[in-house]
Amino acid sequence: MAGETILAVEDEDDIAELIRYNLEREGYRVVTTSTGEAAVQEAVRRTPNLVLLDLMLPGVDGLEVCRRLKADTRTANIPVMMVTARGEEADVVAGLELGADDYVVKPFSPRVLVARTRAVLRRRRAVPADETAPLSVGGIEIHPGRHEVRVADHLVELSATEFKILHFLARRPGWVFTRYQIVDGIRGPNYPVTERSVDVQIVALRKKLGTHGKLIETIRGVGYRFKE
Repeated sequence: MAGETILAVEDEDDIAELIRYNLEREGYRVVTTSTGEAAVQEAVRRTPNLVLLDLMLPGVDGLEVCRRLKADTRTANIPVMMVTARGEEADVVAGLELGADDYVVKPFSPRVLVARTRAVLRRRRAVPADETAPLSVGGIEIHPGRHEVRVADHLVELSATEFKILHFLARRPGWVFTRYQIVDGIRGPNYPVTERSVDVQIVALRKKLGTHGKLIETIRGVGYRFKE
């Protein structure tokens, strides 16, 4: 993984230097820029392996940068990890729904930053499993073709929606999804649903999975993920 290029978009010099120092020490190549406009230009020019994106930028903010990157076929597949101040839950949700892969909270620990960076790059390098292929993760066996889920070799009866939610999350362990991303992923875009209905499905799913239900983690103010 070392040697991959990371574009860090940060307008505070001390934080930019902190990011550069810690990631370069791990063997990554780090390019920094301080504005949203320059970030989009650099992403197109360099096609980095990851973009670390501050949300509060002069001029074009981080959310707009993320939107532009995901809308451009030249940069749409570059993973984006947002950097946000503590408590900006609405911005985190908005960024994830625009296509960001993860986020770190300011002030952040350099160790956490490095670990999150590794995790995002590792997930992006992994080839997603075929939608119909059996999946075994966290002690749970999922068989899409047979619509079966087994925990410790015991069959677990799930509704169609519960099965789709479990399969959607388990195929991407460690990824954080908002409630509406989950709905889009299992039903397609524009399916009418409320956040509450997703929560109800998750509660029922956890109960049926027993002790393995804890693998589905709640990310407060954001959504859910399958524990990596």
